[in-house]
Amino acid sequence: MPVIQLDTIIKAEQEIVFDLARSIDFQSKAVTSSSEKAVAGRTSGLIRLGETVTYRGKHLGVKQSLTTKVTEFDRPYFFVDEMVKGAFKSIRHEHYFERTNDGTLMRDVFKFEAPLGVFGWAASTLFLKSYMTNFLKGRNKTLKEYAETGKWKEILTENY
Repeated sequence: MPVIQLDTIIKAEQEIVFDLARSIDFQSKAVTSSSEKAVAGRTSGLIRLGETVTYRGKHLGVKQSLTTKVTEFDRPYFFVDEMVKGAFKSIRHEHYFERTNDGTLMRDVFKFEAPLGVFGWAASTLFLKSYMTNFLKGRNKTLKEYAETGKWKEILTENY
């Protein structure tokens, strides 16, 4: 099972970074590389423990749907979303947030397993891990920009 770990230092309050990371609106409006839109479950606001969201977007040139559920949650330190339905055999995305002297350390631990046995393993090795790493890096870059520049105020209206 491939594992991607990314650490991103963000010069913003931990609560803001945490809430942006779980914001349906942020994912739908700010992450434009895949044109993802929330189409079922919670479709706006801040996702919470036990809730699901289904995103529809274009990945690797193919329109896909992915339903995830928040299975663990401890604001503003940690949450996990896991695939309930989608093209992968499994996905588990762990989100960690830690205060630092300069703001917040956001750590993503993204574990996935492709379907189709040995063919899925080959796809993971040849391109899926790289694709998912770049997708997450792009999302994190945008999240960092929103958190550090105050653009988060366009997204986070529920608690602020």
